[in-house]
Amino acid sequence: MAIKRLIGCLLVRQGIVVQSIGFGRYLPVGRPEIAARFFDLWGIDETIVLDIDASREGRVIDTEMARGVSQAGFVPITAGGGIRNTEDIRVLLAAGVDKVCVNRLASQDLRVIEEASRLFGTQCIVASVDVRIMPNGAYSVFTDGGRQNCGIGPVEYAKRLVAAGVGEILLTSIDRDGARSGYDLDLVNLVAPEVDIPVIVCGGAGSAEHLNEALELDCVSAVAAANFLHHSEQSISVLKSWLRNANADVRGEYHATYRNFRFGDDGRVLKLRDEDLDEQTYKFVEDEPI
Repeated sequence: MAIKRLIGCLLVRQGIVVQSIGFGRYLPVGRPEIAARFFDLWGIDETIVLDIDASREGRVIDTEMARGVSQAGFVPITAGGGIRNTEDIRVLLAAGVDKVCVNRLASQDLRVIEEASRLFGTQCIVASVDVRIMPNGAYSVFTDGGRQNCGIGPVEYAKRLVAAGVGEILLTSIDRDGARSGYDLDLVNLVAPEVDIPVIVCGGAGSAEHLNEALELDCVSAVAAANFLHHSEQSISVLKSWLRNANADVRGEYHATYRNFRFGDDGRVLKLRDEDLDEQTYKFVEDEPI
């Protein structure tokens, strides 16, 4: 079985990383390159940076920002925001990112996706599929930061993307975004088994258990989180330790090992017991006879 990935998301507005709640409320975090550097130091497998206002403002994600994020560490970087054509993709790849993420473009012109996959390879093209539950209980795909209803279900939409040459899907539940209530596994089980490309699950992570529930699904290739990872208490090294202890198929190449740690009901790491801290801080030796 392939090792599954843990991916950190950096959502950027006006050059600042933000926490997103329901695609409508935002809290500032910090500079993208600094956040990317922390992700890299803590042991993230990949980082996705998305300028969530770029399409609406009629521009492309800032190339220099993408370059800065790509130079902040050594993990693969995916960048997206306002991409309109293959030239935009070429410029971002030349800036050092490994993949590009498209959202509105995928709903408007699949011919560009087909050309991009031919020119750069399907492995470079990630499609962001944002999904909302409608009043009748059905799922519908949205673009433009959850503002534009495409009027199509996620399964049919995902199949179109695969046929056009998309190499990976970032599947996000708008309703779960920032809610910390767990991923929408019903949505995941509806879409992921219907496509033969990797599916990244996003939207709703609030505890290590939530990530593990998604990773246990054979149809899931990776889990992504944004808000949940923007705290030192949730450093990726701690999270990976927890997941590996739960027998999740995640990479273990992290920079720190945390022993005897525990999580609270809110998903935060609890303070270690004094005896555990003493064991890690001091080296005890037996008294030597004089």
